[in-house]
Amino acid sequence: MCVVVGFFDRGVLADVNQEVLVLNSDYEPLNICNLRRAMNLVFLGKVDILHEDSIVLHTVSRVYRSPSVLRLRSHVKRPHPQLRLSRRSILARDNYACQYCGHSGHDLTVDHVVPRRLGGPTTWENLVCCCKRCNTRKGDKTLAQIGFSLRQQPRRPKYVPFISLTKFIAGAKNEVWRDYLPVFLTAGEGHSSKKLEQFGHSGAGYAGVR
Repeated sequence: MCVVVGFFDRGVLADVNQEVLVLNSDYEPLNICNLRRAMNLVFLGKVDILHEDSIVLHTVSRVYRSPSVLRLRSHVKRPHPQLRLSRRSILARDNYACQYCGHSGHDLTVDHVVPRRLGGPTTWENLVCCCKRCNTRKGDKTLAQIGFSLRQQPRRPKYVPFISLTKFIAGAKNEVWRDYLPVFLTAGEGHSSKKLEQFGHSGAGYAGVR
């Protein structure tokens, strides 16, 4: 058995926390692991390397290119994941952009489109990513009262990845990985133009969302 202790790239210790996409045998995205774990899987013969990146890794006796995408040779059965309604999943669904003004930054929060004081539910269809400036301006007013409009209608994502939602969204920005990651339907795709006030109270609640 060969266990990775360290890799060197041009004489410098390589970043073993570099991320590698791992696919199941049927090409379903299964996990994102670090370089150390990925190379151990390679040495143990458990995976095939589908894509490599440009980093050349040197061990004491051999030279390798660091993997970018791996595919398991044996299928791993896992229960279908459940997507939890949370602040983190709402921000990821909306691509970390305010759904009122489009601002992206570190000052993002979650807003009830229909205010809770008016019976607005804590559901996928009534929660959006919102910057603090818009959140302060809107307060507990309706969109009509404040003159805001949504960039896209919020909805519950249809595709639930095995990978955490935040890592899945970030991974979709990798040009190589993108070919293996199913299209993640954003908040507005395929949604009806029905007014938010007409949405029912279905959907999982999350008491911690404000």
